[in-house]
Order: sequence, then C-alpha cells, then structure tokens
Amino acid sequence: MHPFRQTSIRSNLHLRAAIINVARQFFTKYDYLEVETPIRQPTQIPEEHIDAVSSGEWFLHTSPELCMKRLLAAGYPRIFQICHCFRAKERGHRHLPEMTMLEWYTANHDYHHMMTQTENLICHIARTLGAKSPLPYQNHYIDWHTPWQRITVAEAFLTYGSATVKDALSTGRFDEILSIEIEPYLGIQRPSFLIDYPAACGALARRSPDNPDIAERFELYIGGIELCNGFSELTDPGEQQNRFEQALQRRSDAGKRTYPMPKIFLEALKNMPPATGNALGLDRLVMLFADTNKIDDVVTFIPGEL
Repeated sequence: MHPFRQTSIRSNLHLRAAIINVARQFFTKYDYLEVETPIRQPTQIPEEHIDAVSSGEWFLHTSPELCMKRLLAAGYPRIFQICHCFRAKERGHRHLPEMTMLEWYTANHDYHHMMTQTENLICHIARTLGAKSPLPYQNHYIDWHTPWQRITVAEAFLTYGSATVKDALSTGRFDEILSIEIEPYLGIQRPSFLIDYPAACGALARRSPDNPDIAERFELYIGGIELCNGFSELTDPGEQQNRFEQALQRRSDAGKRTYPMPKIFLEALKNMPPATGNALGLDRLVMLFADTNKIDDVVTFIPGEL
C-alpha cells in the first residue's frame, strides 16, 4: 500500500477541482461577483448549536454570512464566495472542523427563487461532468430531472417522525428526530427540498407573511445527505437583534461561550434589500458525485495528518 492517503483519492481530488471550476463558471455567467471576506472576525453569528474556533481574542468564521450581507447592504446585488469555514468539535463521516463552503446571495428574490437556482446549479454541474441520470450513489439511483421534490417540515415529521413538530419542539427533540428518523429517507430517489421550518429554527430567516410561525427556510437532501441551507433573508434589525439575544441566552444557559453582539452587521441590516441566500457544503457535493459516504475521501488533508 502506498504510504500517502492522497494517492488513493487522486481521482476524487481531480473531480473536486472540476466541480469548483464549473460552479465558479456558473455564477460568473449569471453576473455574480466573486468576493472574499475576512476569515478572522471579532464576533460570530450566535447560533445555539454551532461553536466557533477561537483565534486570539477573535474567531475563525463559521460562515461568511455576516460580511456578505453587509455587501448586499452596500449595493452588491449578486455575490458568491468559495471559502473555508471552521466549526469546533465537528468530526465524523460527513463533518470536518474545517470545511469548504459555497455561499451566495441574490437581492430582490426569495427562497423559491433560490431553490430553483440551486436545482439549476447542481444540474449544470452534473451535465458538465457527464454524470448519469439516474446517478448511482451508495446503492441508490437518484433521478436528477426537475422540478425536485419539496416537502414541508410538518409533512416530513408526520410521514417519517415519531412526533409532530410541535411535540418535538416542546420536548427538545426536534434536531434528534430530524437527524435520526427523517433525514435518512430524504432525497433517496430524487433530490428533496425540506422547506418551511418552524420560526424557532430559522435564526436569520424571514418569517412567512402568510404564517408567522413558519420561517422561509429550506435544506436540500440528496441521497440522505444534507447539502445546503438557504432562506429568504430577515432584514428587520430589531427582530434580528431579539433573535440574537435569545440565542446568546440559550448558549449561556447551556454553559457555552457567548459572542459579542454583531452591532455593525445589525446597523448595516437597515440598508439591506430583500434577498435570498444559500450555503452549500462543497465537500459533501463532491462526496455525492464521487459516490462515497466519507468526507475524508474528497479532501486533501484531514485532522491527524498535520
């Protein structure tokens, strides 16, 4: 056996480079500006279940979201970024503490537009790579033809879960039921958008104007893998600050480190237009096309090799 793991995954690394190149061409074609934002920042999005990695008195970003939305507020209507993001204590077959994210934002559109665009992006990548439809993945065959399935969170809990959304939230089991009981059934025969999350599960998402208990948020599943998280953006700075304060309190109650309030972001939010954004895990997308269930198979170096 060759002493270098990287030798055995050579074809996957070539595939990875091709996917990133095609994605970049897709956004350039549609007049998106590629941007770069600072990785090291003085604060982070105060999400309850995502922990930042410290860098001195600052943090390595868990997402470029705060800075990219400030660019929307500054008048950039279509932007994208491919960058590394860092999340403490995340390690598993599908998780790395340092991952590659494709994140993009479009002004004056909502999450319905973003879901259609996500379909177009991934189908474009598949066609350019010459991928078959149905695509073989881990003993399943996934039909790429659009439109893809859209199933609400409430429908998914009724179909696959052991509790309703209301009961799952009240007992603190929402994430557990979603990950263990529901996710394995999503996107198996064709890609599935899980849409319309409870408002409590959409920290930066706009509430539905038709139902304030619902956040206009979606996640895309293909082959049982969650690939991305997108939503219509919340642009009300007062409501956003209230949500941040609640999240910081929950972190404090759980004994987790809290972050300074992102005041510059909240001030910029006053000038941000209606918009939609999406964060797609590029490592996981490569896993799909490489037909592997191990994220280690698609990255050059992993923890323990450095």
